[in-house]
Amino acid sequence: MQIIAGLGNPGSKYARNRHNVGFMAVDAIARRHSFSPWAKKFRAEIAEGTLGGEKVLLIKPQTFMNASGESVGEAMRFYKLAPSDIVVLYDELDLAPGKIRIKTGGGAGGHNGIRSLDSHVGKDYRRVRIGIGHPGDKALVHNWVLGDFAKADSVWLDPLIDAIADHADMLARGDDNSFMNKAALAVPGAAKAGRDVADGDAPAPPKGKSHIRQARPAQQPVRLPESGPMAAMLKKLFGKD
Repeated sequence: MQIIAGLGNPGSKYARNRHNVGFMAVDAIARRHSFSPWAKKFRAEIAEGTLGGEKVLLIKPQTFMNASGESVGEAMRFYKLAPSDIVVLYDELDLAPGKIRIKTGGGAGGHNGIRSLDSHVGKDYRRVRIGIGHPGDKALVHNWVLGDFAKADSVWLDPLIDAIADHADMLARGDDNSFMNKAALAVPGAAKAGRDVADGDAPAPPKGKSHIRQARPAQQPVRLPESGPMAAMLKKLFGKD
């Protein structure tokens, strides 16, 4: 059995916050894979189902972000699970919007929800970091994470959340690289068919020809007059007999 926890704050006023992207992700997983209706237990909302043949408990702590570990830790101990059986999805300031990275263990990186989990669960759980970008100034971080996603963010956010749900079975199986690849391919502009010129992977031009020469039309040789006043003037100018 595994626990997949999404982090966020309870209540409708926080529902579209950047800080709640973990809640959004597990909600999508529950819908896509026909999990049980959400119920209240462990000071959380929980739903049960299977992913990739593995029994999974989805959990959304209702303790508010800074005490998320209390809820997840309670569920972990109830089911006699180890930290390695826990997967946590949450927002990451230090990743560009739409990027996903997975790691096991590590520091909290200033994230209070992760700090709480480290205290109540241990550090050796898998962390699915969902990039929300950084406002560029530390003083703006609080309002940024507790601010709603902009309408324009739906261009990358909606397909990313769908991809997380579509490929959650890979997450349950521990196939983290495939999961990250599928998530990356879902975000517009993240991948293009063929080799990407913008990434310096443009096909090499044929030998002996530069890109510039390839682009120019073939030039016809200029024919000079052989007789008449113009020919005489050119001969005099260039000293030709």
